[in-house]
Amino acid sequence: MQGLERLVGQKRVVATQVAARVNAEEITVSQVNSVLSRTPNIPPETAGKAKLEILGKLIDQHLAKQAAIEKKLDRTPAIVQAIEASRSEILARAYLQQIAANQTKPSPETISKYYAEHPELFAERRIYSLEELLVQQADGLTPKLQTQIAKAKSLQEIVGWLKSQNIKFAANSGVRPAEALPLDLLPKLQAMKDGEIKLIETAGGLQIFRLAASKAAPVDQATATPRIEQFLINRSATEIVAAEIKRLKDKADIAYMGEFAESTEAAEAKAKAASEAAAKAKAQAAEKTKTDAEAQVRAEELSKTRKAAEAKAQAESAAQIEDAAKARRAAEAKARADEEARAKAAPKGTSLQQENIEKGLRGIK
Repeated sequence: MQGLERLVGQKRVVATQVAARVNAEEITVSQVNSVLSRTPNIPPETAGKAKLEILGKLIDQHLAKQAAIEKKLDRTPAIVQAIEASRSEILARAYLQQIAANQTKPSPETISKYYAEHPELFAERRIYSLEELLVQQADGLTPKLQTQIAKAKSLQEIVGWLKSQNIKFAANSGVRPAEALPLDLLPKLQAMKDGEIKLIETAGGLQIFRLAASKAAPVDQATATPRIEQFLINRSATEIVAAEIKRLKDKADIAYMGEFAESTEAAEAKAKAASEAAAKAKAQAAEKTKTDAEAQVRAEELSKTRKAAEAKAQAESAAQIEDAAKARRAAEAKARADEEARAKAAPKGTSLQQENIEKGLRGIK
């Protein structure tokens, strides 16, 4: 007899891994539990009932499958193709999941670093009440919108202007926490003040945001750690899977055929042109940065040279003034010494007479 017998109350129940038999096929307990594990929000007290419902659906599925096989539907091209597609998808997913699982958890230092580098998500986290306009991009539209935003007192004024110009847009509003916003957009919103309107260019077009209100809702590191850890694991898994797919492509012999060959060549040419344009733009930006840096260095050197010349001129002028003052003081000292010498050398009467003459002269003055 298959399985082990056990006594429950007054009934003899066989403990087995087979949950049910449908004609010649068996449905196992593992199959039931597998479906149960993928069914969310089932309270423990209703798990038994849920298992019976799952088993009933599996029985129905097996009966329908057996009927399909009797009618040889499993041999039709469409079904064979669908079965193979499902098999390929399952195997590919299983392989990539195995690759993604082979990674270590982020270290406490890595988690602390991520926490510190993203205050907008944690230490300075806010909940935003946003009003948004998504505007279709067009040549020359950005500066015009910037002008309208600069003088607008409300989002309604901008809406009125867009309508007057027959510019298509979509409006949206809502309350969203920091973590529900795109990571590349969040720092720009973080810098906004309540009531401020800002135009932000994104890949999807032009977005005009008005921050109606915001509320601080910081998250400490202890609370944030599980979220950061899971985010870093998911990001690492994505990077690992992308690297593995690239590795497989690089070593594989892939050839596009027929119409797909032409489409692929066109796409590759377009991608190459875009890559070359991006490289050219990057090189131009680097050259401009280099030129600006060299100009800045020259300007600083010129400024230093000018300041040195000014300092030298000031020093020379000060030295000349000091030399002139010294010469004047020396001349005055010499004149006094000469006067004293003459006074001592002159006869006494002459000295008195000279003194009287000087007094007379002072009286005339």
